[in-house]
Amino acid sequence: MDKQASYKKLRKAKQRAIISIALNLLLATGKGIAGFFSGSTALLGDAIHSATDVLASAAVFVGLWVAGREHPSFPYGLYKAETIATLVTSIAVLLAGYEIGRQAIFGVTKIVDVTIALPVAVLSLLIALGFGFSQMCAGKKLDSPALEADARDYLADSLSTGVVLIGLVAASFGYNIDRLAAGIVSLFVLYAGGHLLLSALRDLLDASIDRKTERAIITMVENHPRIHRVKKCLGRVAGGRFIIDMDVEMRTPSHKLADFVADRLEEEIPVHFPKVVMARIRPHFSRGDCIRRITPYDRPNGHKITHLSGAPWFLIETVRLSSQKIVRSQFVENKHREALRRKGLLIGKWLLSLKPDEVVVPDQDSTPIAILKEAGVDIIG
Repeated sequence: MDKQASYKKLRKAKQRAIISIALNLLLATGKGIAGFFSGSTALLGDAIHSATDVLASAAVFVGLWVAGREHPSFPYGLYKAETIATLVTSIAVLLAGYEIGRQAIFGVTKIVDVTIALPVAVLSLLIALGFGFSQMCAGKKLDSPALEADARDYLADSLSTGVVLIGLVAASFGYNIDRLAAGIVSLFVLYAGGHLLLSALRDLLDASIDRKTERAIITMVENHPRIHRVKKCLGRVAGGRFIIDMDVEMRTPSHKLADFVADRLEEEIPVHFPKVVMARIRPHFSRGDCIRRITPYDRPNGHKITHLSGAPWFLIETVRLSSQKIVRSQFVENKHREALRRKGLLIGKWLLSLKPDEVVVPDQDSTPIAILKEAGVDIIG
């Protein structure tokens, strides 16, 4: 992902964070007024939850704003600003859970006026659910863990509001369970806050990336024709983004070629894995004992031909460098010879998948040749 696309996503995320602040302020005010005049402890506790969400959403906005900045003192970027925003969010949610629980245990039982509280609770529930799911989708689309944390906060708010709503419905039938509802609300809020807190601490402590993604990145690198194997791969999380540091063994005696391949891989990894914001490849290069050579033929054991795209067959040879002895040879049929569209591209990528070190062909002006050269394969005339 290029910087322009990254900044565009950050701008959209900041716009949604501003909307979240305004919406939380509206919910907190509405619940607070309705809870005060109706005498509902649970609704007042829910208002406290929404009020702390105003602070949490503001922290999300600040985190997103800082994450888009660059500074020479932070060469890895300021992506952990979003993690700090998530941490602030979790603390705010935990404080809300504590206050709601305290009101439920030590508060005074009151007669609730459901004619005021019930409509506000229904409307608040619909708003929190709708915006929560919308914010979650936006967070995933924009690769923003802070927006996802904000969405979980809204969904936790909707759960607590749902419990409040049940208590108000029960009160309308003469059952005053308002304090019980407030106690259940506090448990929901404390659970959500604990989950966010653990997530933020994992990021701040440089937790490793998930094994599935790490394995996929290693497989992509090892599929490169010049890469013999990945010696070591260290990946860590930075504000929901990934930073990769990798040592690889290459089949080449050329320092320039090794640097060229490493530079290309550092560019390609973030393209295939958008959450990777930085990839560092350190090459360890040597020629090795053997090389793999590919030569186009007109038929098995036939004659060599001068081009790749129209070659019916290819001879794959494993050659021992010390003696130039061929230790293994095999003819493979050109599986894309009859392709009607993008034939050169298909053949070039297919030949790369065979991991050649050298390709012997006189005609060096074709799409497959350009693809092979770009990957660092030696073209022998």
